[in-house]
Amino acid sequence: MPGRMFLERPLTEVASAVGIDDVPNGEPPRRNISPGEDVIVCTPGHRLARMRWGMIPVGRVNARGRPVLETIINARSETLFDKTAFEGVGRAVVPADGWYEWTGKARRKKAWRIRPSSGELLLFAAITDVWEAPGGRSVHQVATVTCEPSADVRDVHHRMGVL
Repeated sequence: MPGRMFLERPLTEVASAVGIDDVPNGEPPRRNISPGEDVIVCTPGHRLARMRWGMIPVGRVNARGRPVLETIINARSETLFDKTAFEGVGRAVVPADGWYEWTGKARRKKAWRIRPSSGELLLFAAITDVWEAPGGRSVHQVATVTCEPSADVRDVHHRMGVL
């Protein structure tokens, strides 16, 4: 569902794959992208941008009227339009070469590196928002959208990113 991702190909290749001419400054291969770190995002304005992976829905409340305080890295596609935490969010895709999942019990977990055998670029559906952080700083943030897994992933995890 991705809990971690990797993007090892050059940004020029990513830009070419999604039909974008303007490429941000180069970035080294990233083999273990964690929530809270910046990720490359393809925005509806047809540009590549860096955004923080994980959304803090500040000022939003849950069904009980309480503030939503947790950082959201993945949003379920089935409930995306029902949650007040996601009202007014934007859309984007997060390019990746693949993602990681883990199976097993604590301290004995096995890591799975999941990627297409064809080597093609994956594009995860995502939602975006801007958090006005203390001190007036604007933080552009993103969360990937998840769904039921395909047959290829089902044995490893009960969710996967919408591709």
